[in-house]
Amino acid sequence: MTETKSSIVRAYGDRQGDGMVQMSFTLPISPSTLAKEAAKRFAEEHGLREPLVTTMEECAKGMSFFVVYGHSKHSVDTSTIEVSELDTPTMTREEMYALVKEKLHRPIVVVGACTGSDAHTVGIDAILNYKGISGDKGLESYKCFDAYNLGAQVENEELAERALALKADAVLISQVITQRNCHKENSLAFVDLAKRLGFRDKMLLLLGGPRIDHKLGLELGFDAGFGPGTKPSDVASFLVSKLAV
Repeated sequence: MTETKSSIVRAYGDRQGDGMVQMSFTLPISPSTLAKEAAKRFAEEHGLREPLVTTMEECAKGMSFFVVYGHSKHSVDTSTIEVSELDTPTMTREEMYALVKEKLHRPIVVVGACTGSDAHTVGIDAILNYKGISGDKGLESYKCFDAYNLGAQVENEELAERALALKADAVLISQVITQRNCHKENSLAFVDLAKRLGFRDKMLLLLGGPRIDHKLGLELGFDAGFGPGTKPSDVASFLVSKLAV
């Protein structure tokens, strides 16, 4: 007998469909019986039934951190969800080398940086540097790429100038800091700059970071967005599939 899987899903805690969820938050009140009750009611205001405060810790003077468990009545119908995903087949190095040699007759030039005030280079280093991540070596290790990693805290104008000077085929931007949506503002600013300088349609623009996905990348004007878990081979396959055609 074939099992029919429902498209309606609820959170799973102790048993199927019980809706058990965990909330964590901070309230501007010192730990106390009153604070615990406030946390409970705060959780109830968010729709949790029978909330249980399991953690109450002082995280700063006059501030308490809480963890609360409770039953959520909400569910999601997965059949109504549309997700923007990169539909790029993963290629072997040999396949990439052959395509680039046949179609371009030269390496693909890639320039990347962590822009603005962002000083976190882990992501851009993992994609571009030879070492890569988790055994998946970066674009510097590919014969079909000339990869340039400009590092961190690179202004948009500097990145654009270097990309133009190197006649880049693709620009990779990493954004880790997300306070007040600065990752969105800075990314939008680069796309606007690329349009003003006349190279937006001459280079692929890729955006990556912990709060980035393909949908957001497209919304911000990039050709693709790459989020957590992205491997260098994913980016390499995408670039070759778009440029060596």
